[in-house]
Amino acid sequence: MGKAEVEKKGGANHLAGWEEVFYGLVKAVELIFSGDPDVVQITILSLRVSGLATLIGGALGIPLGALVALRTFRGKTLVVSVINTLMGLPPVLVGLVYYILLSSTGPLGFLRLLYTPEAMILAQLTMVLPIAAGVTISSVSTIDPKLREVAVSLGANPLQETAILLWEARVGLLTALVVGFGAAISEVGAIMIVGGNLLGYTRALTTAIVLLTNQGEFVEAIALGIILLTLAFLVNAILTLLQMRSRSSLFAQIYTREPRLKW
Repeated sequence: MGKAEVEKKGGANHLAGWEEVFYGLVKAVELIFSGDPDVVQITILSLRVSGLATLIGGALGIPLGALVALRTFRGKTLVVSVINTLMGLPPVLVGLVYYILLSSTGPLGFLRLLYTPEAMILAQLTMVLPIAAGVTISSVSTIDPKLREVAVSLGANPLQETAILLWEARVGLLTALVVGFGAAISEVGAIMIVGGNLLGYTRALTTAIVLLTNQGEFVEAIALGIILLTLAFLVNAILTLLQMRSRSSLFAQIYTREPRLKW
């Protein structure tokens, strides 16, 4: 085969790749507006699993991060280091651990959670929780120390003081949810191990993309990938909008001529 033929073939393959992307875009639009029951079920499952994992992870991780950031105790550096390390947990390792725990011979096998959406939520929750805690620690730690002094001088009790500090760090707390949801919605290894990728029950967008890719159905895989990206964009856009509307600083309000602190 001559050089010209090789270049021609390579160009044809390159064009075919772009054609698959184009047809993937078209297919994504068709799937979105066709109301395909399988696609709808897969999309809803992805949102339900990732959404619940993010909400629960935020509800647990944000208070934990705030507690670590606002308190001084022995071993604090070690705790922060552990949380930062857990932020980079390998998903397949999380899936393996839960598979061992939830299998019929495992210590939690009696719960019969393996290959269920609940097991998928547990796996994603384990990944979201340290992310929420770590980002919260970083956000709360950067608050101006003078804010606590001002709050105390205004007669705030410990609970009110904590509420003021968390409100001042609210943009960072929303960031914790954004990052956590992004990690959850894009996760594939852990939920495939504990969920089994069962059609109509535990198949999510990411696991469906892996399956279609392995089967050579690249157009359909690209279409689901575009749907996944769109969902992630919409949710993150909403959270980012809330961030932008929360930019005004409570610390600045305290120093205005008419403080607006309300208990």
